[in-house]
Amino acid sequence: MRAGLTGTAALGATAALGTGSASAAPRTSGSGRRPSTAAEALRELAAGNQRWRTFRERHPDESPAVRQSLTTAQHPFALVLGCIDSRVPPELVFDQGLGDLMTVRSAGEVLDEAVLGSVAYGVLELDIPLVLVLGHQSCGAVKAAVAADESGERLPAHIQYIADQIAPNIDHSKTGDARVGSTIDANVRAVRARLAAEPDLAAKVAAGELAIVGARYDLDTQRVHRLA
Repeated sequence: MRAGLTGTAALGATAALGTGSASAAPRTSGSGRRPSTAAEALRELAAGNQRWRTFRERHPDESPAVRQSLTTAQHPFALVLGCIDSRVPPELVFDQGLGDLMTVRSAGEVLDEAVLGSVAYGVLELDIPLVLVLGHQSCGAVKAAVAADESGERLPAHIQYIADQIAPNIDHSKTGDARVGSTIDANVRAVRARLAAEPDLAAKVAAGELAIVGARYDLDTQRVHRLA
């Protein structure tokens, strides 16, 4: 597994999710083999993200035949836990189609029992080999949490709950926009670590059947980078 994750996908601390060409994707769903390992899933996501940011989207798996096949079963190859932000829809960012990704979205990728149960369902019931925790540049939830932390003012209604979950990850060693940016990354790492500590998921990781990866989407470049 380690060899696969550090091979041609080149997943460094600040590297893009992958650097291979879009045509190097190991699968074309509906007409070829779907990814069955985390390494293959990462390569497919990397190829899709490259298509997205170079305006060469394929919009796969939308045909009548695919739609019909999905009425009886689904076999997504990755689960993306992302933010609710309207600028970061995983199916578009990774140029995937129907049945390809299971997506779970909450403000700031915050975990609660419903989110944890949704992730567990994808991994334990559908045997998804990859969970990608996807943060993003200019995250409004993180900005709100940082602003509330600095001002001491409480946020309205249930928004304070979101801020409270993000607050332990605020990087107080930085100021201004740098604090927000660093906290976005720290929050992704914290969410990833909590998922990796869940006993059922940890057992899958230990058996080499699952990888849980943190990443960040940059709005400026539309590129997804893995976070160490």
